[in-house]
Amino acid sequence: AGRFGPRYGTKIRKLALAVDQKLQQRCKCPSCGAVKVKRVSTSIWKCRRCGVKFAGAAYALSTMAPPAEMKASGGAEEG
Repeated sequence: AGRFGPRYGTKIRKLALAVDQKLQQRCKCPSCGAVKVKRVSTSIWKCRRCGVKFAGAAYALSTMAPPAEMKASGGAEEG
């Protein structure tokens, strides 16, 4: 977030930098497996190889939430 210069404060610039870095990461397409996914708009992603559009998180391809199975079992593994 160097584009802001000394404006807006350190904390805000660091948060903006983290968002920018997430947007620039290469993402893998869930359909074809190619690393060619780009964000079209907020939460809408498109693969540049196979052309499939899908919804994801706003700044990353998927959220960092644990899977539903992990939530239901309380995170404990059976075995």
